[in-house]
Amino acid sequence: MAAPRSPEDTAAIRKGLAVGLSAAAYGVSYGALAVTAGLDVWQTCVMSLLMFTGGSQFALVGVIATGGVAAGPAAIASAAILGIRNGVYGIRVAPIIGKGRWRRFAAAWVTIDETTAVATTQPTESSQRWGFWITGLSVFVGWNVTSLVGALIGNSLGDVRAYGLDAAAAAAFLGLLWPRLRQLQTIAVAAAAAVIAIAVTPVLIPGLPVLVAGTVAIVVGAFNWFGKPGRSATHTQQTEGGDAS
Repeated sequence: MAAPRSPEDTAAIRKGLAVGLSAAAYGVSYGALAVTAGLDVWQTCVMSLLMFTGGSQFALVGVIATGGVAAGPAAIASAAILGIRNGVYGIRVAPIIGKGRWRRFAAAWVTIDETTAVATTQPTESSQRWGFWITGLSVFVGWNVTSLVGALIGNSLGDVRAYGLDAAAAAAFLGLLWPRLRQLQTIAVAAAAAVIAIAVTPVLIPGLPVLVAGTVAIVVGAFNWFGKPGRSATHTQQTEGGDAS
């Protein structure tokens, strides 16, 4: 008999399913935009199955929508640049997914924003693993199903932004981020990245603003500019000299 799941595992599963539902709603938006840009239903669905990274898919579709087939190379470049972040995520989640060739192959397929965010916010190794895989499975199934639905009804749906579907993913990420904004350093990192992303989005091609904002976040976080001063020194003194009392 399998051991009962811990409360942390159960919470991770619930969070993964909730994020999957959010991504599913966002998939309708992608499917509708893809057919509006000129892709057929088959092309729209194959892209979701094989590429499976929403940001890159939207970048590709957006460039094609503005430039037609002639914009194909630029669309591919934008999607590839935006997809670089998933490689960085892989370094972070590698210790979480567990060992095994097939497990790592599957993890490479579903290492995306959502799975990384849910997994890395869990308190235990077991709940991190549950969060990663449940999120990956729910997002993959939900995204592909709703991509098909969006593609089928895209021409009759009209402007998907009128339904708020374009904001579903952003709302989900904000929900994951908000509980972690408890210290000045964390708030500073998030704020700096957000400001830079907003500032450079109008002047850079899709994908680059994410990388630029990520670099700024790393710099601000690495230098601990807004952390508590003297924390490391105090810790060192206590370790070497024991309790002063």
